[in-house]
Amino acid sequence: MAWHSYRESSLEEKFHEGGGMAETIDEISIEWKDENGQHLIKQVKKEVLTSGAWSTIMFMYQDLDKKTGQFGPRKIRVARYQKRGGKFIAQSKFNISSAKQAKRIIEIIQGWLPEMDEKVDPED
Repeated sequence: MAWHSYRESSLEEKFHEGGGMAETIDEISIEWKDENGQHLIKQVKKEVLTSGAWSTIMFMYQDLDKKTGQFGPRKIRVARYQKRGGKFIAQSKFNISSAKQAKRIIEIIQGWLPEMDEKVDPED
């Protein structure tokens, strides 16, 4: 599991992950090909969680294993984009790198979910 701020990443990464070029949510993709056209990141699925000036998108993807030339296991990324100047700019991302991590996150959220509807005591 990893949290990553785009403020800490390279401009190349911002560009290839939908940062700065997409004018609509539909155009945002984490597909990435190198200068020779070889896929390095293959987007498998995409779900828009929220849309607007700040949008949140969840992707299922695979990275290319450069040693084997095969795509590795499927991973999940939740990414936040801010729309500025008519374009979506990547701001942050959160990667879930295994099914074990995903199952644990689901388990915790399911446990916490009932508390989300409870009224909060201002003194807590």
